[in-house]
Amino acid sequence: MPLSKAAIKDKGTKLEYTFKSDVLFKMLFVKYPDLLKRLVAVLLGIPLESIEYFQTINTEMPPEEIGKKFCRLDINMMVDGKKVNLEIQVENEGNYPERSMFHWAKMFTSSLPAGDDYSLLPKTIVISILGFAQFDCEEVHSEFAPLEVKRHEVLSDKQRYHFYELPKLPDVDSIDAASEKDLWLALFNAETEEELEKLISSGGEVMSQAVEAYRGITATEEFKYLEILRARAGHDEAQAIRNAERRGEQRGEQRGEQRGEQRGAEAERQKWQSVAEENERLRQELAEFKAQRAKMELN
Repeated sequence: MPLSKAAIKDKGTKLEYTFKSDVLFKMLFVKYPDLLKRLVAVLLGIPLESIEYFQTINTEMPPEEIGKKFCRLDINMMVDGKKVNLEIQVENEGNYPERSMFHWAKMFTSSLPAGDDYSLLPKTIVISILGFAQFDCEEVHSEFAPLEVKRHEVLSDKQRYHFYELPKLPDVDSIDAASEKDLWLALFNAETEEELEKLISSGGEVMSQAVEAYRGITATEEFKYLEILRARAGHDEAQAIRNAERRGEQRGEQRGEQRGEQRGAEAERQKWQSVAEENERLRQELAEFKAQRAKMELN
């Protein structure tokens, strides 16, 4: 009986670095553009041979940038006139769909030189490989486009989002070896040497090339140095987020105390207003009583 994915991960030889490392992800696919081109074709569901023009735009990985908090190590490409952004995101930091929309908007709006016609804006596609479950569905792959809510008519074919959720993959023994897309996603999800070997035996030449590239990259001093910088930046990011959360909690507590004080002051004000109104009513009644009494005495 084949081992489950959980059992393989528990009993297997843990990888020191996994494909979920965005430093590894970018270094590997920048250095091996043929593998990147093949991956993009698979994730977009288009024939590899149909791609006539393919170029990676942001190949640089300066250490001073990688060491900064909130640095994105995504890959921007031009694919037959279309702009494509590819990113792997391991941790769910919240609001990921909005983040994807924001980066799509930046790519889309930066594509039109001043004075050019809007029709010249390129189709812009964001592909996200996620290490967490984002949507309430069983499907690993979700594709989004702007649609009319009743007719489901596409507003424009120039806006597309593809999300691949790795936690929804089956275990490595259940991967369909005939599906190159499943093999790639299982590779990104792999955490043990045994899983890599299984994918090599199942996926043939493509998986062999990808694993060989992985081993070559992770053996370099450059990668190890950049990975240390990235890990440090990750700690700084986590600390910055936690500090922001603490400040938010403190402000919330302060606002809560202020609201409590305000509610108490308002209740006190209303109480004394009621007392004042009652005193005024009694004063008027007393004045009327005195006026009636004086009138009676005159008579």
